[in-house]
Amino acid sequence: MTLKNEIRQVARKAREAGYVLANLPTSTKNAALEEMAKALHQSASKLKKANAIDVTAARKAGLSPAMIDRLTLSESTLRGMANSLKEVALLPDPVGEVSKMWKRPNGLWVGKMRIPLGVIGIIYESRPNVTSDAAGLCLKAGNAVILRGGSEAIHSNLAIGEILQRVGNQHGIPAGAIQMIPTTSRRAVEEMLQLEEYIDVIIPRGGEDLIRFVVSHSKIPVIKHYKGVCHVFVDATADLEMAQAISYNAKVQRPGVCNAMETLLVHRDIASRFLPPMAEKFRAAGVELRGCPESRRILKFIKAAREADWAAEYLDLILAVRVVAGLEEAIAHIIRYGSSHTDSIVTGDYTNAQRFLKEVPSSTVLVNASTRFSDGFELGLGAEIGISTTKLHAFGPMGVEDLTTSKFIVYGSGQIRT
Repeated sequence: MTLKNEIRQVARKAREAGYVLANLPTSTKNAALEEMAKALHQSASKLKKANAIDVTAARKAGLSPAMIDRLTLSESTLRGMANSLKEVALLPDPVGEVSKMWKRPNGLWVGKMRIPLGVIGIIYESRPNVTSDAAGLCLKAGNAVILRGGSEAIHSNLAIGEILQRVGNQHGIPAGAIQMIPTTSRRAVEEMLQLEEYIDVIIPRGGEDLIRFVVSHSKIPVIKHYKGVCHVFVDATADLEMAQAISYNAKVQRPGVCNAMETLLVHRDIASRFLPPMAEKFRAAGVELRGCPESRRILKFIKAAREADWAAEYLDLILAVRVVAGLEEAIAHIIRYGSSHTDSIVTGDYTNAQRFLKEVPSSTVLVNASTRFSDGFELGLGAEIGISTTKLHAFGPMGVEDLTTSKFIVYGSGQIRT
């Protein structure tokens, strides 16, 4: 069988499975998710062995520390994968939910019912946990899913996928509901992106190059985010100890992820008090600072920031620092250089907090909290299938409800249109 026909067959099976999944009882889906979580936990040693093959190859290939971090299935990552499936099982099932019923003058009752999107294609890099998160969310929302992970995680992804498929089959989940594309050929992605008659939406997760490739080649609607240029703005009224803790966490806790801070904005009135101790903490953690002229007058040792630094997604221990005149300049900077991902303000001023929430046009905006909370699990979604920075059809971390749409339902009593 040719690769084209192989991918088409996968998509056809997914479409057929989607019709069954749309009508599965919530109890069946939840039981499968609970058992999948248990199976992942019980298969930890097997998954670590498969992952070790990928990590060893990645190191030999010279992948960056950030990429290695994303690729590694640690104890905490495996525990998080299982917990995410359990959390998704506990969430309300949106499928079949009816809302907004209203009565027309002719006696018709009109409403909206939530339904699955259908078949979702996930194209992703590095992070094997995406395999279980995406499969679990799609199953709960009644969607079939086609998973195509990156070549660097092929052994990890196939091992996880096999466990999920096996458990699903034991619970009567159709064989086409969760499918892995086993080849690392990029042509498989190109073929997949042409199958608009079978696949309803594509969600890419990875670097900007991957996402732009998918967008430029796809005949299918794409939910995307190109990069995460996240900011923390320390306002003049901020509690400086709180601001230090938030800024440090946002940059250092896990620098290679899309919700890590890439630019620190500091109000001019507190810059001379805040930046020196903050910079020492960053230096101790190995963070390279690149600053504007005003921040460099305060911190003599830091590098000069170039124009490109303000829009950079470093995914590394590098941070751009800019001193701003106030809230308006901070918001203007975020609008100009941000990526509509995640931005935070640290402030003691309620009015400034409300303005920041209202005026910053990002998918997640926080007050007095780290940007690292822009995450489906942390926000109570159980997991996320991706973070959308486009407003159609979702905006921000996408959970179960975001994997559904709605249709009109109408109750009549013999009405005809005249």
